[in-house]
Amino acid sequence: MSEILLSGDYIDRHSLLRSNPAALEEARANPSSRFVAIWQNQCLIVEARIALLTPADIAAWRQYLPASTYLGKLDKRNIFALALNTQDEPDFGAGTQFVGLRKISSLVDAADAGLAAFAKAMVEWQHNHQHCGVCGTQNLMSEAGFVMACTDPVCGHRSFPRLDPAVIVLVHNKDRALLGRQADWPERRFSTIAGFVEPGESLEDAIRREVAEETNIKTGDVTYYASQPWPFPTSLMIGFHAQGQSEDIKLNDGELIEARWVSRKEIISGDIFLPTRFSIAYQLVSTWFDQYDGPSLENLNLHQPPFLSPRSAR
Repeated sequence: MSEILLSGDYIDRHSLLRSNPAALEEARANPSSRFVAIWQNQCLIVEARIALLTPADIAAWRQYLPASTYLGKLDKRNIFALALNTQDEPDFGAGTQFVGLRKISSLVDAADAGLAAFAKAMVEWQHNHQHCGVCGTQNLMSEAGFVMACTDPVCGHRSFPRLDPAVIVLVHNKDRALLGRQADWPERRFSTIAGFVEPGESLEDAIRREVAEETNIKTGDVTYYASQPWPFPTSLMIGFHAQGQSEDIKLNDGELIEARWVSRKEIISGDIFLPTRFSIAYQLVSTWFDQYDGPSLENLNLHQPPFLSPRSAR
């Protein structure tokens, strides 16, 4: 199995430190500590690396330090996510720029992409949970950023980082794969079927429901492949392969504007555009494609247009 981008053992989360405020305060001031700057859900990079800022680098933004999120240890250094809530883009000097996660994933290595995804996901969750979901009172950060605690002593509700589990599946029937296209995707851009898991539903049930709702195709055996964090904003993509048991496609729920059975020959010809290489959707297609004789999907070096849909989980 190829490495799944945005996942992996790239940092020691050192979670026991989260409940030690004195140690956290000391770590924030330690010259060896480093900070991942996040501004408007974009991460600061320098050249082709995530910019790891020193305490001296962020001296002008020290007011944001108490709300920095402890991510863990990397090369024995404490790493924090620093959310910069300014209207104008902060300037950290020549060679640095704030870049969105989708673009970052094509610029930096897998470890840096994973670190950026972790930092961005935590900062965005905190921003979206500034008030208690039970009583509406203001929340304050606790546990190094991993808890948003209601300030009403009567309520005292504590919110934790949320994930929205979604299944993503490559349905195949021998040498054909079921792919679909959403209305806001570029022409000829196709991907696998995906959707969120509903309450009271197993992952396997969600796959069968989503595939049937979107394409009217019945599925048989389901095999787990891998999972991928997908912080756009809070998804966890859980990947599967499934055997298609019917052939006639019908678009039932309006999620897709087009769906079709695609052969390996069509993919080789370049008639369709596949998911971006850093997505688990691409890995699902690649695993199915590469089981047959001929060139691997990666070796085809197919053209891929920019992927513009910010809402897509595939």
